[in-house]
Amino acid sequence: MTALDSARPRPRAFWGDARFFLGILLIAASIAGVWFVVSAARQSVPVFAATRTIVPGDAVAADDVRLVEVALGQVGEAYLTAEALDEGLVATRTVAEGELVPQSAVDAASTAATTTVVVHSAVEVPSSVAAGSVVEVWEAPLLEHGGYDVPRILVADATVVAVTSDDSMIGGGAASLELVIPRADVAAVLEAMADESALSVVPTAGAAR
Repeated sequence: MTALDSARPRPRAFWGDARFFLGILLIAASIAGVWFVVSAARQSVPVFAATRTIVPGDAVAADDVRLVEVALGQVGEAYLTAEALDEGLVATRTVAEGELVPQSAVDAASTAATTTVVVHSAVEVPSSVAAGSVVEVWEAPLLEHGGYDVPRILVADATVVAVTSDDSMIGGGAASLELVIPRADVAAVLEAMADESALSVVPTAGAAR
């Protein structure tokens, strides 16, 4: 062995290199992350699905929903659970039959900002109007000489609960409609009915929520 050979530093073993251990840690973390994501995606949780079409203002009780097991991953908390159902809830938007019930679609009954009224349509109701449809209520005020004034929007955003044919009204296609309306519009609707205004229901663009 020459003096030059003895002065040359010996190469370090690869397992003594910090970069080697750092690489191992990164690989392990990556594997653990993938395992966690796959495991979370496969894990099912019990959430509620609607057994009927629920419209805004409806009380949401045990008979209106059923528990289903679905794999929702980390978004499971966004849906209605059994614990929340016991608090006394009403719907704040339409939930179609079979749809999972989001937490955002219900609220405490004490804070409800809507109520239900029944109005009689003076004209034929379109066949597309059914439970869950979003409609406008138009009013044509009754004039002194018996005619009607120019129609105007009375309620800009109402949701249909039910439609019933009204054979007692003249004009065959007329109907009674149970509607969910904002509480702020109740006085105007009651006043229009008391004044015998002609009320009409018109579906908005996108007939259901």
